[in-house]
Amino acid sequence: MNRIALPTFIGFVLLALLVAPLAWADEGPLKLPPGTDPSAVMHNDEGIAEWNRGNYRSALMHFREASRIAPVGEAHFNEAITLDKLGRHGEAAMHFREAKKNANGNEKILKSRILNAHL
Repeated sequence: MNRIALPTFIGFVLLALLVAPLAWADEGPLKLPPGTDPSAVMHNDEGIAEWNRGNYRSALMHFREASRIAPVGEAHFNEAITLDKLGRHGEAAMHFREAKKNANGNEKILKSRILNAHL
């Protein structure tokens, strides 16, 4: 590589590393679909509140309980993005697969950049 191309290449790589996480930074937890078990909805709503406060471990506990009660795509998606925030990418990928399998046409799940990056 010549002297001009190398700095350009390095700059491009650094920019990509900085911008890639921002591509899905706006993806947050989802509400559960209408008709979902009320106790799952309660746990999911608590998980969303904890997520919004940045308490990801607490959010994970609530999202886990929600997905145990009602294994819908949105519950698994919320569990997956929280596991991702905690750096547990292998577990996140497992829940992203479940979210996609149980998405029931939910475009927020099916077109999720973070989900598709893990799968």
